[in-house]
Amino acid sequence: MLDRIILAPYYLTLKLRHFSYDHGIRKVSTCEVPTICVGNITAGGTGKTPHTEMILRTLLRSDDWAYEDIAVLSRGHRRSSGGFQLVERNGSVKEYGDEPLQIKKKFPGVTVAVDRHRVKGCDILCHPEKLKTEKRARKCADAEIAPADLIVLDDAFQYRALKAFYNIVLVDYNRPIQKDKLLPFGRLRDLPERLSAADIIIVSKCPAYLEDEKKVQWAKSFGLKDYDTASCKGTYKDGSEKILLFTTIWYSALQPIFEEADPRYAYSQKLILFSGIAKDTPLRMYLSDEHKIVKHFRFEDHHKYTKYDIRRIMRAVREYPTAVVATTEKDCQRILDFKSIPNELKVRLFQVPIEVGFLSEHEKQVFEEALLKALREFKKD
Repeated sequence: MLDRIILAPYYLTLKLRHFSYDHGIRKVSTCEVPTICVGNITAGGTGKTPHTEMILRTLLRSDDWAYEDIAVLSRGHRRSSGGFQLVERNGSVKEYGDEPLQIKKKFPGVTVAVDRHRVKGCDILCHPEKLKTEKRARKCADAEIAPADLIVLDDAFQYRALKAFYNIVLVDYNRPIQKDKLLPFGRLRDLPERLSAADIIIVSKCPAYLEDEKKVQWAKSFGLKDYDTASCKGTYKDGSEKILLFTTIWYSALQPIFEEADPRYAYSQKLILFSGIAKDTPLRMYLSDEHKIVKHFRFEDHHKYTKYDIRRIMRAVREYPTAVVATTEKDCQRILDFKSIPNELKVRLFQVPIEVGFLSEHEKQVFEEALLKALREFKKD
């Protein structure tokens, strides 16, 4: 009861904010090219970046978009630079943020940019010639990029000033929104009723297999009536049709971060794990199958590593001289920014690549068909 009283001002603020955008009191802009928003209702930990990568793979493998110019626009969380920036593969986390840099390294042919002001960011991506006159983007003035034919918006669901053409909203399987509370008593940063704006709802980080009955229960918890596991569709309480899908995490074998790495360490039975992500439990469970985790360092999401952190990890390395040291893909970007990693750590430091996949080939097909069909309809209009 006390938490409801304390959270009442926050709840009312969110209600008024959404009301003002929904009823034209605040300006809402759209983009001239299709925009796909990947977002969530909770604060971190739902897997937006690997789902963004999955969407890029879907587009790049399709006949419709394989030869088009695709861009990704992110806020660039905790970057030191301001305004609009084009992400370069040899850049730093300090300039762009860890997630945009990770995406650029995986998809060098995709234009990746960061801008807190998404409306202006989209406008520049559609009209790159504006880079030469955009004061906030002086470092990019000489860059040459093609006008974007499609923009994927990473973590823009709460950015109401820009209305995305297609909204994909993620919910963590291990943290159902109907049982959660608004920050700071819970992890909700938005109202659960905002699911009404989603075109596709994805329950992420699921077990590798779910009974159909469990999927129907999830649909009911979201307010979806008559959910059909064959079509993966249900009717939301406002009468709109929603697609509900389920994904799981796939980890790959340890990959070296530095050229100096000794591949033999990847087969060590002992492992030292450190991470700065919202939740690393699935990673820990995966690594526990092949290794005994002898030390585990947890840092806050998007943590910037310091000399003190490296010294702590090095003490563990010296305590367990045969152990491999593992971290996440996202942490890898931040570690590469650290200029004085001891060689003793470089030789045994590995990352764990991550992908997301649907629980069935059928769900994957439903997702791809729905997304590509919607994009074709945009082109017709």
